[in-house]
Amino acid sequence: MKYAKNILETIGNTPLVKLNKVVEGVEALVLAKVETFNPGNSVKDRMAVKMIEDAEAQGLLKPGGTIIEGTSGNTGMGLALGAIVKGYKVICVISDKQSKEKMDILRAVGVEVVVCPTNVEPDDPRSYYSVSKRLAKETPNSWYVNQYDNPSNALAHYEQTAPEIWEQTEGKITHFVVGVGTGGTISGVGKYLKEKNPNIKIWGIDTYGSVFKKYHETGIFDENEIYPYITEGIGEDILPKNVDFSVIDGFTKVTDKDAAVYTRKIAKEEGIFVGNSAGAAVKGILQLKQHFKKDDVVVVLFHDHGSRYVGKMFNDDWMNEHQFLDAE
Repeated sequence: MKYAKNILETIGNTPLVKLNKVVEGVEALVLAKVETFNPGNSVKDRMAVKMIEDAEAQGLLKPGGTIIEGTSGNTGMGLALGAIVKGYKVICVISDKQSKEKMDILRAVGVEVVVCPTNVEPDDPRSYYSVSKRLAKETPNSWYVNQYDNPSNALAHYEQTAPEIWEQTEGKITHFVVGVGTGGTISGVGKYLKEKNPNIKIWGIDTYGSVFKKYHETGIFDENEIYPYITEGIGEDILPKNVDFSVIDGFTKVTDKDAAVYTRKIAKEEGIFVGNSAGAAVKGILQLKQHFKKDDVVVVLFHDHGSRYVGKMFNDDWMNEHQFLDAE
């Protein structure tokens, strides 16, 4: 009989799917790595379980312990699946700009959710970085995950995601495109692919209001670049240790409006129901199309599932409220 011994054994081996209509005008073959096939419906399942297993091995996470993390939702879901199977509690600290669906989904799998304001400095005591660190100090037998700086994050993608992409494309991949938040995915996948073939180009998708693109190009951390934005899961107002700028060839920034519009287009034109960062990534590919030639193989990673955004990008009232609908 073929069966998984628990839900964690179903993580990985996600399909590669050719994109057609949404990338019209791009000469290359564009393939989406659809990470929503993971049991927690996102790429974060991979690194969440890896971080838990490494913390157990290092003695940081002990039996009956509490896992504490600041998350935009998807890492929390992966941590919850690991915690359920392995017998831990989870407290997730989340910013109030994240969708209600993300919060409800976390509560559905037994996570205690603490909501913090978005529009405060990272070192403000109310920020989700500060609150998660404080809770970790105050909670006995707890482990603070810190996905931004935890090396197991990038390592999961180096060990799992990248080899899958390499095998699925038979080593023919020429470009990898992905949204950058904690930096684990782009850095882990990028390092592996560059080791296999240094000519592969690694492209990061950034958002307006985030520091990544300018920092990569100039080495300057410009606080004037930082302002609130709507796009979820990508961009940052800090420099996470997991972002290895040396494996990234370039960034392109995508507006909130374009990210939302293209998220809807992917669902309507490809039948792939994915989240906000996938919309940003597809628009990013169109912005970068002069870099892609006819025989190139471009792999774009789709982070998470559209069900996380039903009250936002997939809601006409919300789209109207932000004046995003006219673009469709």
